[in-house]
Amino acid sequence: MLRTSITDDQAVELAEMFKLMGDPSRLRIILACLDGAACVSDIATRTRLSPSLVSHHLRLLRAARILRAERQGKQVFYAPADEHIRCTIADMVAHVGEPPAMEDA
Repeated sequence: MLRTSITDDQAVELAEMFKLMGDPSRLRIILACLDGAACVSDIATRTRLSPSLVSHHLRLLRAARILRAERQGKQVFYAPADEHIRCTIADMVAHVGEPPAMEDA
């Protein structure tokens, strides 16, 4: 069953997460990490953003628990924080890819 009752603090946190994901650059960064962990340089290449801008956005996305970081040797790889994030983004990508529903007149 879908949980629809949350505290005021949770509502603020959720609204902030959606606000962060509402930025097109940050959304493209999340999408670049959706299918597998990626490092800053790979994300920058995929999104056509500068590595410094990617790093700035990654800091915000990590703080909001949207992405997580894993160090592998000298590099840090970023991926969705959990399956909730991965599924939410994947479902919304599928949704915008669907043709608009025909409304009854």
